[in-house]
Amino acid sequence: MKAFSCRVCGKALYFGNSSCVSCGTQLGFSREEKAIVPVDEHGQYVDLHGRVWHVCANSALSGCTWLSAVPGGRCFSCDLTRTRPSDDDVKGLSEYPIAESAKRRLIVELDDLGFPIRTRQEDPEAGLAFDLLSSVDEKVIIGHADGVITLDLAESNDVHRERLRVSMDEPYRTMLGHFRHEIGHFYWQQLVDGDDQLLATFRELFGDERESYAATMERHYSQGAPPGWQERFISQYATMHPWEDFAETFAHYLHICDTVETASSYGLATVAPPQQFSSFRDLVTGVWVPLSIALNQINRSMGKEPLYPFVIPAPVLDKLEFVAGLPRG
Repeated sequence: MKAFSCRVCGKALYFGNSSCVSCGTQLGFSREEKAIVPVDEHGQYVDLHGRVWHVCANSALSGCTWLSAVPGGRCFSCDLTRTRPSDDDVKGLSEYPIAESAKRRLIVELDDLGFPIRTRQEDPEAGLAFDLLSSVDEKVIIGHADGVITLDLAESNDVHRERLRVSMDEPYRTMLGHFRHEIGHFYWQQLVDGDDQLLATFRELFGDERESYAATMERHYSQGAPPGWQERFISQYATMHPWEDFAETFAHYLHICDTVETASSYGLATVAPPQQFSSFRDLVTGVWVPLSIALNQINRSMGKEPLYPFVIPAPVLDKLEFVAGLPRG
């Protein structure tokens, strides 16, 4: 995430700010300008082309600060949400803003990296949509199916999520991580499936996705990851099936890109944006590895666990390079 500043007073802003703490100016996020912009007392912003933008209708419901082209309408990010908790689900609604905040960050990164976001309106059969569901009264299975990403809002709760992380022996588990993993499934279907050349390379790196998912899932949960998995996979979950390996790799590609850009924006690293590197391999070995080691040590200095508790062996680096080289459309 890049650093933002107030267009009125020049002071620093943070992604998600609805007002400037220095001068009090009300703010909104313009996806078109990739910037935080001032809005007037009516919640409106007029861009350089004379178009009038309006604060999202979900500003009170989810804390959304994005702008909509329609008065009283929802922004691009909120429009992607197909299902949310009902108005009488107090717990679900309290967890909902955290998920929406993570989704907005995901969309900004996808835009920056040039990944096309094909919506359900554009493609009713496989376009992107989100079901952000409350598990108060029913079990919610996190997953992706034909463009629809389903997430359990209970993952917004730190205690619930940490309990699952420990029970599943995971080194990392966040709401943003769930979004990044599931969007990997979406882009496998959008960009890889159906392209014979990409599929051939995919199968060389990740394995044959035609292997029964149900069978590999049963094997994974009954036997665990195979011995020596650390030499070929980024996580234990990635060993379950080639689809999961790709989604985990895609998530780590986004982890790395976002963190490197943020570090650069705030002066912790002096590098070009990730998409400007001729080789993602060079970014990982020359920038990410030393940066992540430093960040891990900083976390330890505060008595916390490593920020990035993963090791990237050579086969995973090949997989990351594959993801980084996907056509963007």
